[in-house]
Amino acid sequence: MMRLTSTRERIGCAVFVTALSAFATTANAQAPKPFAELSNSALTLRDSVVAIARAQVGRRYRTGGTTPERGFDCSGLVKFVLESFRIEVPRTAREQSRFGAEIPRDTARLMAGDVLLFGKPKSGVSHVGIYVGNGRFIHASSVAGRVIESPLDRPPSPLIKILKSARRVFGADTVVVATVAATKLH
Repeated sequence: MMRLTSTRERIGCAVFVTALSAFATTANAQAPKPFAELSNSALTLRDSVVAIARAQVGRRYRTGGTTPERGFDCSGLVKFVLESFRIEVPRTAREQSRFGAEIPRDTARLMAGDVLLFGKPKSGVSHVGIYVGNGRFIHASSVAGRVIESPLDRPPSPLIKILKSARRVFGADTVVVATVAATKLH
């Protein structure tokens, strides 16, 4: 009996298999640097996160939304993308601001897949997005009414929240867990 799977399950499984294949291929080649294959696997995983996030661009904004079909709010988008990789993420932007490892806000040190947290200058975190590289991030914008890709160096505006912090969800430990999870899927 064949089980029907959701788009999220198919995409997540394909990404895990791709990452696992890259890891296995480089591991079998007996590279002289013992962590090189893990590093390559992490890059493949980060590229996959960006691909899934970019696939949501244009989806409508919806308060409380967590699916492509019904729409996304900012934290629902982050939750959807990361859970595509079987990483359980809290639901709200405020809760997501404590998830993963804190990293400097320095844009030169950000990596694709990092979670960016925004808010008004004198308040807490109220918006979240996913860094996709080259000074850009993807987020569900209530102002635009849809998921968009924006530059981090946007001009100041009362409608635009400032970058308050960043969190790294995909580190060496996470990649190992994702690879192990992919092995158990098949």
